[in-house]
Amino acid sequence: MFNSIHGTVTGKYGWGVCLLTGGIEWEIAVPATDMTRLPLLGEEGRVFTWLYHRETEMKLYGFASDERRATFLELLKVDGVGPKGALKIMGGIGQEELEQALETEDLSRLEAVPGLGKKTAQKMILALKGRLALTKTVSETPYADLVEALVGMGYDKKAATEALAKAESELPAGAAGAEKEKLLFKQAIVLLSS
Repeated sequence: MFNSIHGTVTGKYGWGVCLLTGGIEWEIAVPATDMTRLPLLGEEGRVFTWLYHRETEMKLYGFASDERRATFLELLKVDGVGPKGALKIMGGIGQEELEQALETEDLSRLEAVPGLGKKTAQKMILALKGRLALTKTVSETPYADLVEALVGMGYDKKAATEALAKAESELPAGAAGAEKEKLLFKQAIVLLSS
C-alpha cells in the first residue's frame, strides 16, 4: 500500500515523527534508533512505512531505511512479538548488533534489550537466525522485486534468491531490461519447481 512517504519533518517526539507532504501531516511511529538517521526539523526526508490496520486501530510505522522495515517485518513473524514490541526491540538495539546477537545466539545481549525477556529472545533466535542477513542481501540485489514476487507465490526466500542467481548464470547473451527480468523469472520458477 504505502512504500514510503517523502516530505518535511514537522516534529520529532519520543514516539516518532510528523511528516508534512502534499498538505497532509502524517504521524509515524519510529524506533528510537532510527530517529537520529532521519532529517532535522524543517528538512525534507523519506520514511519507509508499514501500515498496521485492525478493526479498532490504524497506525503508521516508519523506518530510516528499507532494511530496517524488513527487520521490523521479520520480527513480527516471531510468536508473541507485535508491532509495538517489534518497535521497542528495534529501539533498544542497533541493526548490526541485532544481527550479530542472532547469528552468535547471544541470549544475554538480547535479554538486555528493554522489554525483551528470555523466552521471546529464544524465539527470536530460532525464528530469525540467518534471516536478517539474507534480507539485507536480497534487498541489495538488482532483482529484489523478483525475489519478493517469488516469495509471494509461496517459495522460500533463500531458494528464490539462489534460483535467480543460477538463472542469471544460464541466461543467453543479449537479454536486457524487462525482457531479461521476464526470462529470469520464468527460469527461476522452472528451477524452483524441479
